[in-house]
Amino acid sequence: MKSHKTIHKDFFKHSTFFDDIIKNFDVKGEDFGNQDRNSLKLFQLKNVTVNVKSFRVPNFINQIAYRFFRKSKAQRSYEYANRLKDLNIGTPQPMGYYEFKTPFLFKKSYYISEQLHCELTYRELTTDFEIPNYEAILRAFTRFTYQLHEHGVHFLDHSPGNTLIQLNNGDYKFYLVDLNRMEFKPLDFNTRIKNFARLTTHKSMVEVMSDEYAKCYGEDYNKVFDLMWTQTQAFQEKYHRKRRLKKRLKFWRSTQ
Repeated sequence: MKSHKTIHKDFFKHSTFFDDIIKNFDVKGEDFGNQDRNSLKLFQLKNVTVNVKSFRVPNFINQIAYRFFRKSKAQRSYEYANRLKDLNIGTPQPMGYYEFKTPFLFKKSYYISEQLHCELTYRELTTDFEIPNYEAILRAFTRFTYQLHEHGVHFLDHSPGNTLIQLNNGDYKFYLVDLNRMEFKPLDFNTRIKNFARLTTHKSMVEVMSDEYAKCYGEDYNKVFDLMWTQTQAFQEKYHRKRRLKKRLKFWRSTQ
């Protein structure tokens, strides 16, 4: 099997370390987070904690697509992280990526980055409304998203678990993770507001984010809120419709 690796210039001297953790990924490292879709593990490199994301092997069609026509998720994650860094947008420091291919099929890939310590993710804002300075954090997150849009960053996976939050005594810092689905282009008003659709089901949060985004963008609050809430409801309806369909298919298969 053919392998390819790219190591960030600041970490190239640690290439042997990275080679070892990729080679022994299944038996070394500490499991981290949800392991359902992809596998995340932590490794220690002196005083730096290294986060390695192992992407599962794609289905057969995508094995062909990633082998010949598309960049892998690991490569996109690495390249997008570097672009965000160039734009001074928060994301964990990218360290490198590895890919494994046969002559005709794409198999495994791994994305390596620095593990950040953060007190919150956006997800906690959707479940705990008693977090100190809750509204200030939510408004700061909205300003962060506005800055993404101003820099032409369309984060397609802008969902609750994909923004890490450092509190820093009120100097809130935000970091994007799970970066493989992203576009870089000028964003119109509708695209900007639709980018909030996956973040929450709570109308009160949408009201606050709409108010802050309207101030940043110089737009009427009602116009921002009406579109943001409509897009939020539309996403939820689509999400639950898919879940109902999956349940029906699962039931149908179990009866065959």
